[in-house]
Amino acid sequence: MRDLVPVVDISGWESGNTATRRAIADQVDDACRRVGFMELTGHGVPPALVEATLRELDGFFALPGETKRRYLPPDVMVNRGYSPFRAEALAYSLGVSTAPDVFEAFNIGPDAWPAGVEVYERERDGVFAPNIWPVETPALRGALVAYFDAVAALARRMTRIFAVALGMPEDFFVSRTDHSTDTLRAIHYRAIPPAPADGTDDGAAAGADRSDRMPEPARMGAHTDYGILTILYGDRVPGLEIVGPDGKWHPVLPSPGAFLVNLGDLLAQWTNDRWSSTLHRVIVPVRTADGPARRRSIAFFHDGNHDAVVECLPTCQSPQNPPKYPPVVAGEHLRAKLAAPRTLRPTTATSTVGDRSASLSA
Repeated sequence: MRDLVPVVDISGWESGNTATRRAIADQVDDACRRVGFMELTGHGVPPALVEATLRELDGFFALPGETKRRYLPPDVMVNRGYSPFRAEALAYSLGVSTAPDVFEAFNIGPDAWPAGVEVYERERDGVFAPNIWPVETPALRGALVAYFDAVAALARRMTRIFAVALGMPEDFFVSRTDHSTDTLRAIHYRAIPPAPADGTDDGAAAGADRSDRMPEPARMGAHTDYGILTILYGDRVPGLEIVGPDGKWHPVLPSPGAFLVNLGDLLAQWTNDRWSSTLHRVIVPVRTADGPARRRSIAFFHDGNHDAVVECLPTCQSPQNPPKYPPVVAGEHLRAKLAAPRTLRPTTATSTVGDRSASLSA
């Protein structure tokens, strides 16, 4: 994996001299050009914070399915609250029809924002909808908000590194992310039985023993992420796979304490495909001697201001390399991408997959 996914230590970015910062930016540029994924160390997020967050999430996902369903969002396009097993199929975001994915998730956005700011008030029923908090797990809110704030700060640090790596002013992304559509999605995978004919499947309670029944492969369909960047915590459990420069699927297993960072479609469009939005998926987790197969991950999506206009950077185009994509409003792109997996209809959003589409059927 290390030969495919570069490891980048960003600990010297804030305090380092010009040469140190330039070296970090160059390593990031190399990783983004070659594969669009990197393993991030020196990020400064305390391990204890990660462990506390996982502990509270375990408590929520262990609740009965009927209890978790009390926290469904009011509309499928509100990216908050509980998302049950088989509620979406991510491959639809690339125009590929597949069976629904087998994972459950819990989503939050920013838990507070300045009162009276027009952009927040206007989107109170949309991208800045209030979070939905379960009463059965009261400590979940504090843990997730603390984690959200820590990785949001890390995401903003990464966009500064990105700007330098791309030959732009370090603060280029600041005005395009100062009310960013940020979402934290905690994801739980488990090998579970096929859905019953009456459609009442609760996704199998986390503590249920289903070892005597044929499991359905737990997975997340092949997709690219939608926005600027994703910061991913993942259990050291096999399952995550990415498409490498060779066009083949490769397993990725993060090192202890490291985050994985990958790029989204909007950044690929900003950079005119100098940097790639990498295809990835999650396949069935493997049963271990300790018990049923499961895999946990926490993805933080930093997607930019919903009203930001994304168009090719001047440093990523030339007469010989003109812009490949028309300008797009970030929020319109995100809505089109989100709607497809949840309505099971092919997306109308611009694709950045190009000739990598053959990997979708592999």
